[in-house]
Amino acid sequence: MAETCLSYLNSHQVKALAATPSPNLQSTPFVEYSSLYWGTHAKRDLSDCAELLALNLLGDYNNHISAKTLLKARARYVCPNVLDRPYVSSGLHCASMFGVDKIVAGFVEAEGCDINQRDCLGNTPLLWAANSGHEGVVKILLGRDDVNPDKPATWGLTPLSFAVRNGHGGVVQILLGRDDVNPSIPGRLELTPLFCALGSGHEGVAKILLGRKDVDPEKPCGFGLTPVYWAAQSGQEGVVKILLGRDDVNPNKPDNQGRTPLSRAIHRGHEGVIALLQPLAATTPGTI
Repeated sequence: MAETCLSYLNSHQVKALAATPSPNLQSTPFVEYSSLYWGTHAKRDLSDCAELLALNLLGDYNNHISAKTLLKARARYVCPNVLDRPYVSSGLHCASMFGVDKIVAGFVEAEGCDINQRDCLGNTPLLWAANSGHEGVVKILLGRDDVNPDKPATWGLTPLSFAVRNGHGGVVQILLGRDDVNPSIPGRLELTPLFCALGSGHEGVAKILLGRKDVDPEKPCGFGLTPVYWAAQSGQEGVVKILLGRDDVNPNKPDNQGRTPLSRAIHRGHEGVIALLQPLAATTPGTI
């Protein structure tokens, strides 16, 4: 199936389709399918033929309609007209997004490869690989001496934050295994990787981060909320228990409106969290 999709994308008819402005693919539905799923099929079983076809496609990927089609489908937030810029995405970005190890390795070993290049959405190949949980690709990219493992997207999230946000514990462990990865870099609204884990409900990843001595469990986000407040209001009992077991966490620290972690847990009805916080509460539970 990978060979079928790639053969189609490499055809003269598809290459002749203009990528700018945004195309209407209603009359060519297989363009969309092939663009979005050739890598999924290739990751499962990459034949020699499929590899050659992929390298042919990715060699001039910036100008191909499939680059924009893939980015539009994968991007959570896209600013108006951002995909109409001349530079869209490189072959390395695409291979990293799909997690095809062999193709990524070929690009990384090529002379002149810019391992830290951002695409038009502001993402590096490492960001895409971390976001999708592709452990093999992450290891390959981190093997380059010139890789910047903390290079953020344009809105501030690092590869670690991307992996944490999606609950990819394996990638988180790989990144944290490096001395040059900062586990507390804040992104937009001062959201650190720990807040990304709490906001997405990934308790396991949050526990990994809290096991680090260089992660501040009291550092507030841009809303003035501490990690224990955030975990309490979202009912993450396991994380609250870990935080309360530390001497450097204030379980009663209110937000800017006087609401405490306990008051938020009561408001949301999180009985397990209430039972943990109530014995440590001040005289009054705070504003709900």
